[in-house]
Amino acid sequence: MPAKSVKAKATPRRWSQRVTTTSNALDLDRSVFTWRDPKRIAASLKRSAERSKRRKGTPLQSAMSMLNFYINRAGSQLPSGQKRVLGRAKDELRELFHK
Repeated sequence: MPAKSVKAKATPRRWSQRVTTTSNALDLDRSVFTWRDPKRIAASLKRSAERSKRRKGTPLQSAMSMLNFYINRAGSQLPSGQKRVLGRAKDELRELFHK
């Protein structure tokens, strides 16, 4: 009996970019994760999360989730300076939500 050939399922490329740009949970400002000011990033994420009627969790959970998603997907491609800025943005986000 001949062996069955298994076709690899075609996975869309850059799915994480699509999620970031077309997220159903938050309407993000353009290029928010490339900004250099952690307070501005946090304020933008907070504003987006509070305005969204499509999120599943609390505004803090949604905002933090998008920030973590971006950091995790960028991985080693994210410059260390920007990684520090985004880490500070997490702290700012917690502060804005009084957590």
